Amino acid sequence: MKQTENERIIFVDYIRVVACFLVMLVHASENFYAADSSGLAGNVSMLANETNRFWVAFYDGTVARTCVPLFMVVSAFLLVPMKPGMTMHQFYKHRFLRILPPFICFQLLYTFIPAILEQWTWDDALSGLWMLPFNFSPMGGHLWFMYPLISLYLIIPVVSPWLEKSTAKEELTFISLFVLSTFVPWIHTFVTRELWGECFWNGFTMLWYCSGYLGYLVLAHYIRKHLTWSRSKRMKIGLLCFIIGAIFTGWSFWWKGVPGQLIETPSLEWSWEFCTPNVLLATFGAFLLFTSIGQQQAPRLVTGLSKLSFGMYLMHLFFLAPIAAYFVNGDPMNPLIPTALAIPLIAILTFLCCAVTSKLISMIPGSKWIIG
Repeated sequence: MKQTENERIIFVDYIRVVACFLVMLVHASENFYAADSSGLAGNVSMLANETNRFWVAFYDGTVARTCVPLFMVVSAFLLVPMKPGMTMHQFYKHRFLRILPPFICFQLLYTFIPAILEQWTWDDALSGLWMLPFNFSPMGGHLWFMYPLISLYLIIPVVSPWLEKSTAKEELTFISLFVLSTFVPWIHTFVTRELWGECFWNGFTMLWYCSGYLGYLVLAHYIRKHLTWSRSKRMKIGLLCFIIGAIFTGWSFWWKGVPGQLIETPSLEWSWEFCTPNVLLATFGAFLLFTSIGQQQAPRLVTGLSKLSFGMYLMHLFFLAPIAAYFVNGDPMNPLIPTALAIPLIAILTFLCCAVTSKLISMIPGSKWIIG
């Protein structure tokens, strides 16, 4: 939602900036367990040593795994319920004109720039172009996020009328079902791949319509409208929830990681899905902590970076890949500097490059069609 300076929600600006950096921290970490030279974890992963095992678990799992859910919660917090009198089509027009042009622009950039740089062939680029109507560019894997974001925008006009009239008890009922659904990935991993009606001819479980990022949407509305805890209580409970959820998330990766062995990435990241109980708990805690920010006005730097965060997210792999390649130097076991420093430094340098580039682009007339 576009806001004037006087309407800005201070803690939302902080969340956007921090979550944007955490996305880059996640992708910086992937360079230390990717099984190939791409720098991003594919279907198969490999940890070079115990050091990488620990620091990837710490940075990617414990610290940064809440990045995507935080973006989802912020979107829902700002947009639900819709403004009085706004129709479905007006909502779609407003939201999609803001995100689709930059999304399409970067889809094309991630398709053709790698060919120009000879990172893949022009035949690969043309093949990727043909597939763009169906999925994200192979060189822009982080753009997967745009599809669930679009799905939230599509469903908001449907659920908004209910949320306008729902009671706290009714929303808690739905949230409880959502929480139950977050155990599905665990059950899939440790018990059965076919759960509550799933089979080869039906992929929709009993809790399908109460699961996914819609749960974060309802949670955001509940926090905004019905949660009346004091600032002190939000801070205490938020910190506790974040610590418990984050530690479990980091441990889950460390537990499955065996240095020197090829491991199927879904097995290694068994509890890193964004709709798992531990990530939900950490996200809930982090969001409560952000809502406890008591400033009347955010620093100009934070506000400015918040406005640029969408463009920074879209472009960050263009910078992160060469920066990471420099520090990893083809050997994740022996990077130029210790892994504990390399991962955050890659993320910080990427963040700075994206901030400067986005700011420069924002000065160009019509820049909203490029970076939002």
